[in-house]
Amino acid sequence: MIDTVLLGIAKSTILAQFDKSYCIDRESLLEKYPFLDEDAACFVTLKNKQQLRGCIGSVEAHRKLLDDLIYNAKSAAFNDSRFHPLKSDEFPNLTVEISVLSEPEVVKYDDFDDLLSKLEVNVDGLILKHDVYQGTFLPQVWEQLPSPKDFLEHLSVKAGANPSIYKKHPTIYKYKVESIEDNFDTILAV
Repeated sequence: MIDTVLLGIAKSTILAQFDKSYCIDRESLLEKYPFLDEDAACFVTLKNKQQLRGCIGSVEAHRKLLDDLIYNAKSAAFNDSRFHPLKSDEFPNLTVEISVLSEPEVVKYDDFDDLLSKLEVNVDGLILKHDVYQGTFLPQVWEQLPSPKDFLEHLSVKAGANPSIYKKHPTIYKYKVESIEDNFDTILAV
């Protein structure tokens, strides 16, 4: 039930940019599904033929789940700077994935090897923060980078640094996600 609601909101948000009959009735959704009124962080990932097409999200809960989902769905489709805005002819090959994040927790570690030992492959999402550098990888990234060492090294690059940053003992957070995915060929009403 929750999955259907979240997918329906994400799809309707994106489709509304092409067809105004897809509208979000915020008051009705919040009344019917109180969990949408709770602060939560989520990511929306779009894939076209299983290739990344857009991904935008929040790592910390700072607004209602409904607002975060709407903002991130629209941003993943139309404002991810790595891609041109989504076009309607992409829908037949498009999938949407929603990841709702748990609250990030600081990982206490002594050195790089200790940090490696504290990672749960295919389970943990990570956030790296150090000075001006910040980046995150959702747990789904383990599919492409199954080695904890590779995962951390690529995370440092994504944050704008390089792997030597771990000698400076950056703050590392880990989190879990609940994720759901669906094709755009099934439109869910919300």
